[in-house]
Amino acid sequence: MLLIRCPYCEEERPELEFRNAGEAHIARPTNIAAESDDDFEKFFFIRSNPKGVIYERWRHIHGCARFFNAMRDTVTDKFVMTYKAGEPKPAKLPGASK
Repeated sequence: MLLIRCPYCEEERPELEFRNAGEAHIARPTNIAAESDDDFEKFFFIRSNPKGVIYERWRHIHGCARFFNAMRDTVTDKFVMTYKAGEPKPAKLPGASK
């Protein structure tokens, strides 16, 4: 079982307490009704899904119920770090030099 650190509760909890809410740091349209069908499809359904480190939104549903962001490696399924919603996307991996 994975342990996920909630940045609001400031503790690691079992993955069963959390729900994935999709890719993080997506620019949401200001006027969704004005979007073309192709842009609407891209916004709702098309995601990058790379191999390696990705940024995701998670929700601590059986805890504080708040959304937060996580950096997770899709190869190892390990969480690299978590950070509060609204904080900027980290520029580099924690502990990486330069």
